[in-house]
Amino acid sequence: MSRIKATFASLKSQGRKALIPYVTAGFPFADVTPELMHAMVAGGADVIELGVPFSDPSADGPVIQKAGEKALALGIGLVQVLEMVRQFRARDSTTPVVLMGYANPVERYDIKHGQPGDDSAFIRDAAQAGVDGMLIVDYPPEECVAFAERLRAHNMDLIFLLAPTSTEARMAQVAQVASGYVYYVSLKGVTGAGTLDVEAVAAMLPRIRQHVNVPVGVGFGIRDAATAKAIGKVADAVVIGSKIIQLIENQPREQVAAVAHDFLKEIRAALD
Repeated sequence: MSRIKATFASLKSQGRKALIPYVTAGFPFADVTPELMHAMVAGGADVIELGVPFSDPSADGPVIQKAGEKALALGIGLVQVLEMVRQFRARDSTTPVVLMGYANPVERYDIKHGQPGDDSAFIRDAAQAGVDGMLIVDYPPEECVAFAERLRAHNMDLIFLLAPTSTEARMAQVAQVASGYVYYVSLKGVTGAGTLDVEAVAAMLPRIRQHVNVPVGVGFGIRDAATAKAIGKVADAVVIGSKIIQLIENQPREQVAAVAHDFLKEIRAALD
C-alpha cells in the first residue's frame, strides 16, 4: 500500500478530510523547502504537493509562475527537488510527498541520468528519495498506462487533474490509470484564478465518483478557512497553493516556515 493510500484510509477511519498544501520547491529561498515542509506537517498537512519549477508552466497562474521563475533563477531543478525530499525524509517517514510538474523535466532527467534507451532513471531516483506520487500536468491518461504501472511497482501513485470541462469519457480514462487521489480543478483557467463556486463543486463530485474509486481532492480558488471548510464537506481533500505562495513570498528567511505553519493550522482547525 502506498503512503498516499494509507494516509487517506487513516483519515477516512477518523472521519477527517485531507489537507494538501502546495509549495514551489526552492521558493522563496533555495534552502528553505525541507524546513517549510516540516512546518506544514506540524500545521496540519496530510500530504504535501511539491512543485517542480519549469520554464513553461501551462496550468499555473501568475503567482505560481513567478515562484517557479525565482526558483529556476536560484538553480532549482529536478535533481535539487529530489534532494529536498531526501532531506525531508530524514525526519519524516510517513507524510506523503507528491511532485507536481510537467513532462519536460522528467524526460530530460531520464536522458541525463539514465542509460541510452532507458527511461527509468527518474522513477528509480524518485523512489529512493522518498517520493510518493507524481502529478504531471501534460501527461494524458491514455498515453501513460505503462508509466503508471512502473510507478505503482515502486509504491508511487500517478495523480491526474479533472476539470469542470472534463467529459464522462475523460473521467473513465483517468479512472483506469489514476491511483492515490484525483485532483479536481474547481475553476476554468489557471491556478489562483476566479472565485470558487462551492455549489458547482458539490454538483460535480458525484459525477466524478461514478467513475473513479480513489479519493477526490479539490483545489484552485481555496484561499481561506471558510472556503476550505465548505469544500471539505463535499470533497475528500482540500488543496491550497497560490495563497501559501503569496503569504511566504516576501517573508524573511526565518519567518517562511512559521507563516505557512500558522496559516495551515487555521485551515486544519476549520476542516476538523
